[in-house]
Amino acid sequence: MSFQNASIRVTELIIDGFDTTENPVLVGVVILIVYIVAVLANIVNVFIIIYDKKLHKPMHLLICNLAVVDLLYCSSASPTMIGVLVAGVKTISYVPCIIQMYLFNLAGVMEAFALSFMAFDRLLAISRPFQYHSYLTNVRTLVLTYVLWIVACGFAAVFPAIVIPLPRCYSVLQYTFCSYGAVMRTTCADSHALNYYFNLTAIVIFSISFCTFGFICLSYVGILYFVKFSSNNDKMKIGSTCLSHLIVVTCYYVPMFVIARNGLNIGANLGPSLINPFVYCLRTTEIRNEIIKIYKRLF
Repeated sequence: MSFQNASIRVTELIIDGFDTTENPVLVGVVILIVYIVAVLANIVNVFIIIYDKKLHKPMHLLICNLAVVDLLYCSSASPTMIGVLVAGVKTISYVPCIIQMYLFNLAGVMEAFALSFMAFDRLLAISRPFQYHSYLTNVRTLVLTYVLWIVACGFAAVFPAIVIPLPRCYSVLQYTFCSYGAVMRTTCADSHALNYYFNLTAIVIFSISFCTFGFICLSYVGILYFVKFSSNNDKMKIGSTCLSHLIVVTCYYVPMFVIARNGLNIGANLGPSLINPFVYCLRTTEIRNEIIKIYKRLF
């Protein structure tokens, strides 16, 4: 791998991914509204599950974990995009940019892990309904969740570990936030070096995506196998339970399997974080009932 001879000390980066955007303030306000709604919805989900001890069950703990992941996911990049569009703040310091890149990738990896764990939870609940609570206790759920966070932190560390040692030659980010691709293109690496580093991280991303999506698909193959032996009433319950998870999985993986552009990157960042809490609030009876109770107490 080779690098350009000249390198500069870049302490601030300029975000120009929105330079061709018409009505940037309007776009920024829309992103701001979506971001606020997503944050509030996920905070409500977390608060209700923590507050109500009746919801201290493996399935609800996994929903709570997903809400925490979504808070991290949408908060990793959205404030920067809102600042650029609404306030016109187009610069970001190098260190916060690297932190943003790390948190964004951490949230992305953890989202895949969380959805995989939830698929396993549904498979276990459907295939072993009577032994479910003995197999997957609250303690085991929390321990497995912590382990997944640690593993996700390790995977996400690959991206800054590649970028940080490289000399920097450019100060302009031709993207909407500090994604790995955007930061890599500010380094002095030539096209051959860039291809090497992009291929390296592509292997990591593909491995995570393939393994988690494949695991989810296999889980649903198992679920379908057990569904055919169930009564019509049980089939309706299983379908209702799994539909929420399938909606969330679709919202996360579809953008990953489409060629990404800036607009899609924004949607991929905000979409799951906005949709997930509403899906589980509206389709999980216990959470929905608790929201209604809190609303009646307040009003």
